[in-house]
Amino acid sequence: MRTAIVSAMHEELSAVLALLPDERRQVAGGREFWVGHLHGQEVVAVLSRIGKVAAATTAVALIERFGVDRIVFTGVAGGLAPGVNRGDVVVADAFLQHDLDASPLFPRYEVPLYGTDRFPTDPALTGQLAAAVRQALHGAHVHRGLVVSGDRFVASAPESLALQQALPDALAVEMEGAAFAQVCRDYGVPFAAVRTVSDRADDAAHGDFLSFIDEVASRHSAAIVRAFLGG
Repeated sequence: MRTAIVSAMHEELSAVLALLPDERRQVAGGREFWVGHLHGQEVVAVLSRIGKVAAATTAVALIERFGVDRIVFTGVAGGLAPGVNRGDVVVADAFLQHDLDASPLFPRYEVPLYGTDRFPTDPALTGQLAAAVRQALHGAHVHRGLVVSGDRFVASAPESLALQQALPDALAVEMEGAAFAQVCRDYGVPFAAVRTVSDRADDAAHGDFLSFIDEVASRHSAAIVRAFLGG
């Protein structure tokens, strides 16, 4: 079983790499992939970069080039739903692209030729990841549900409110997960994702996000990965 551990930010990936005793660097698609072991399990760690295209490129390389059997994404997101606050953790049950609109040919948000706008994560893998979160982050508020992705950093109260009104069941917003979920569906590879809420996707999001990455996100990512792989 070969597990891919993916992050979008350097700080998060470096914390994960610090856990690996024997990582070896390989380059593909302009990215550095780190192949090694953690708690006796084969691991490929990689920085996806930011945005849906970068995420899709990374997912395909992990599957085609490195033959991973499952993909786990750990990162940060902006909270959308009431009660999803800074420092909370969201484990995704499904993803949707909030900036996809091929209407009138297809309903808004629906991915053309797929007949759906939502791509679920793997139930068993997601359950394992949620259990790891609770083990690693004692006392954290953990939410499960829909996460939405788009090629835009949501950082204003009006935009956040518009997303809440259009997608009332969306818990959080980020920039990569929906692409990973769609590629993994295409290839039949189990996918799960966890996001720590760095901000409320409002007018304070930029400052909150940067401070959170430095202070909290990398520590959370390392703890979750360690618990997930049995540490």
